[in-house]
Amino acid sequence: MTERADLIAFQAVQHVSLVVQCVLLGSLIGVAVAVLVYRSPKATSLANGLSAVGLTIPAFALLGILLAPFGFGITPAVIAVTFYAALPVLRNAVVGLAGVDRATVESARGIGMTRAATLMRVELPLAWPVILAGVRVSTQMVMGIAAIAAYVLGPGLGGFIFSGLSRLGGANALNSALTGTIAIVLLALVLDLLLVLAGRLTTPRGIRV
Repeated sequence: MTERADLIAFQAVQHVSLVVQCVLLGSLIGVAVAVLVYRSPKATSLANGLSAVGLTIPAFALLGILLAPFGFGITPAVIAVTFYAALPVLRNAVVGLAGVDRATVESARGIGMTRAATLMRVELPLAWPVILAGVRVSTQMVMGIAAIAAYVLGPGLGGFIFSGLSRLGGANALNSALTGTIAIVLLALVLDLLLVLAGRLTTPRGIRV
């Protein structure tokens, strides 16, 4: 670790960058889809079903499928990580928006707020704690999936894990795999703490637990 500290730090930054950007993009996609479907029970059931099915797709299989059109590199890694990142956020966003008290929504509409204003100023803020819980789950999940993206030469700490596993029995093979694994766990804990802090700062005081 002391001999490769610079490389470890560089790949750790790449790993966090990949995860954070994909979680942000996946969250935007998940919330946008939830906004479109949460008022319709049939659309909600369809979205939840697709989310459940999507989570059953093995990451290796999805990355393998993406190799054909996109080849090796960052593109299939970003698509795969974003896909998995969006699913927990989508499910939680649908639950959060559907769980907002209808009386509160009707009161907002009764004082003249438009549907868009009600969504942005009432429903999304009230649903935010549930959505943020989905973001936290998504972040923890894709930290590991981003490591698997090394299979398609994606950036991040997964390279240490795959390198170590491919050389098991050789010099420093176990050390390499452990370095990547431990670094990912530590980064996941740090990101989760940051999300907890973000939740405290962004959740309206009246609904904060």
